[in-house]
Amino acid sequence: MTTRLGAAFTEQAQSCAALGSPFMEQLCTVLAERLSPDNPIGHRLFDWPGDLGPGAESVPLRLCGALHALCLMGRGGLDRVYPPHKVDDDTLWAGIAHALDSETEFIDRFIDTPPQTNEVRRSAALIAAGHIVQDRFGLPLRLSELGASAGLNLHWDRFALRIHDTVLGPADSPIILSPDWAGPLPPKARPDVIERRGVDLNPLDPLRDGLRLRAYLWPDQPDRLRWTEAAIAMSDHVVDRADGVDWLETRLPHQAGTCHMIYSTVAWQYFPAAARARGTALIETASRSATDRSPLAWFTMENDGTSPGAVMTLRLWPGDVTLDLGRIDFHGRWVRFNG
Repeated sequence: MTTRLGAAFTEQAQSCAALGSPFMEQLCTVLAERLSPDNPIGHRLFDWPGDLGPGAESVPLRLCGALHALCLMGRGGLDRVYPPHKVDDDTLWAGIAHALDSETEFIDRFIDTPPQTNEVRRSAALIAAGHIVQDRFGLPLRLSELGASAGLNLHWDRFALRIHDTVLGPADSPIILSPDWAGPLPPKARPDVIERRGVDLNPLDPLRDGLRLRAYLWPDQPDRLRWTEAAIAMSDHVVDRADGVDWLETRLPHQAGTCHMIYSTVAWQYFPAAARARGTALIETASRSATDRSPLAWFTMENDGTSPGAVMTLRLWPGDVTLDLGRIDFHGRWVRFNG
């Protein structure tokens, strides 16, 4: 009989497979099939209140994150069964069962907090949008990121984007993103960012919370870990702890001679409906006083319920122009760009 928890792990396994992680697919499948209330931490997981699936409390990712954190710290013996090793299901489960038994207290604390990451490859969308905004208005940019987490994607202008034989951004950047790109190139105008700031209800400190950021990256995708570590190393930004819409209201007054670029990547969709409505109204009110010397741009990369990936939308003022920029993989592996 399938349990709520087993179904959640199975759903997560399917998502991980679609996002190119065979190990996470195997791990979640093994947990779906073999985890029981009798395992250490089992009762808490099986009795979890509310919706524990990937679209809600994300209990499967919490446990997987805790296990990966242990592996990264060299604890629990998981380094013997995690990538780069490839093991069968019985061997993997034996390793997991040992970690559940020997590291119960750590796992119990770790899963108190929901998953929170920065997917650096999403900056491919931000680089493309930023080049369009710079090309259109030709002014320095003020950045405001909603749901910024640790704020690693506040540095998108310091990353490079390689599209075939073209590189946008600093060619000597330690982060060079190379998604599978279809469609035209963005404009080549180099964004001039003069201020970057973000907001989150529970912002992570890139240094203090570095283990948590790394733990939610998938063990068989080392490039994601490498890019995240490089982004952590260049962090010099501020992410405010606040309600996103209240914070946005304080950021909306125009500053002459600058373009204000507001954006989110798979975050706006998690704001309550009332907050999204209020935030939209605030932006649209501010847009009515936007001028060529104080323009406003609003970019979103969000799930619209249509597969595959997320939709990229850019609104520009003055003029209230809405651009459908196409779609991007949730982890930034590919981009289908409309230009």
